[in-house]
Amino acid sequence: MLVACSNERPGSDGDDVQRFLAGHWSDPIPPQGTPPTQFSELEASLDPAACGRCHVAQYADWRDSLHSHAMGPGIFWQFGVLGQEESNRCLRCHAPLAEQKALLAKGQGWRNAPQSAPPAYVTADLHRQGLVCAACHVRRHQRFGPPPGAAPADAPAVTPHGGFVMSTAFEDSRFCATCHQFPPQGRGLNGKLLEDTYEEWRASRAAREGRTCQKCHMPGRRHLWRGIHDPATLRSSLVRRLEVVRLSQDRARVTATFVNEGAGHFLPTYVVPKIFITLALVAGNGAQREIARRTIGRTADEALTRELEDTRIAPDGKFVVETELELPAGVSSVEMLVEVAPGEHYERMFQAMLGRRDLKLDAVGRGLLQDALHSARAKRYRLDRLVVTVPERLGTTARRVAN
Repeated sequence: MLVACSNERPGSDGDDVQRFLAGHWSDPIPPQGTPPTQFSELEASLDPAACGRCHVAQYADWRDSLHSHAMGPGIFWQFGVLGQEESNRCLRCHAPLAEQKALLAKGQGWRNAPQSAPPAYVTADLHRQGLVCAACHVRRHQRFGPPPGAAPADAPAVTPHGGFVMSTAFEDSRFCATCHQFPPQGRGLNGKLLEDTYEEWRASRAAREGRTCQKCHMPGRRHLWRGIHDPATLRSSLVRRLEVVRLSQDRARVTATFVNEGAGHFLPTYVVPKIFITLALVAGNGAQREIARRTIGRTADEALTRELEDTRIAPDGKFVVETELELPAGVSSVEMLVEVAPGEHYERMFQAMLGRRDLKLDAVGRGLLQDALHSARAKRYRLDRLVVTVPERLGTTARRVAN
């Protein structure tokens, strides 16, 4: 049911970064083990809030990011349906630490779940916090990170938790490919992988120019990871243009053009989000008549067994809606609405699941599913409303551009 679940990691090319990543993202990630004796309770803790005591800005950004919500109701309701083995495949990216998996297994009553209390450095809700700091930065209590930037003036002479191990892998797009790229034999539809973001990027101008995932989604090393859920991020990537040409006294041509100028991958890259476009004629009294409706996105059935449509925009590509029509009396302008549903596929899937009588969900699971549906719907937003006045002179063009 979940989109982002795969059995394998992307392939390697044998260089130093890939060798580091092969060990860093081993599956499963080994338990941290006993903390070094010199570590304080704060230094040993895997709780993101503990990291936030010193890394204040990073913690604040992470807390508002989708990574911190990777274990929300949209995945939790499925654990009772999928079973342990399939659920563990999802946890590889949604909550990859061994300590997180152990907590979830105990809570779900899965086989071989630990019966003892978790170690002191593991908080009771760690499995509910999604992709936590330690998932990327801690292995066997050793901290890892990118080469340091400019050190702050008040940086301590002796760093906590024994310092950290530097790796340029944290600045490489392959670090992100671990969870945002299916292997060649991974799940797909119509001959295309369900997650192919890294390969889309590799074939793009962004890759040739050295514009990594991190440069767009972690500007200034901020832990934001913003994408299509964020209006400002989408606006910076997608040029929107509306043109109206007066062909004759009673005819016009309306053209809406969308150009993927900023995203180094298809826009949108997954099957989940959709961008809806509506064009309408507007009379002087405000009355409207719809003339076109289109969707930008990759649409599949709820069970992800069939691809229904793929209108995504490749990097530097464009999507055009054009119609030639008669102008009714009184029409003064053309309006273009651009609306975004970041969780459109989830909306349909969750609604379908709620209607299935054969789906065995207890009251808690059904409540989580209803919460997930509400959350997906609540993420919709209007990106644009562009209005162009129909030109009076024949052969002239009126346009508006937003980017």
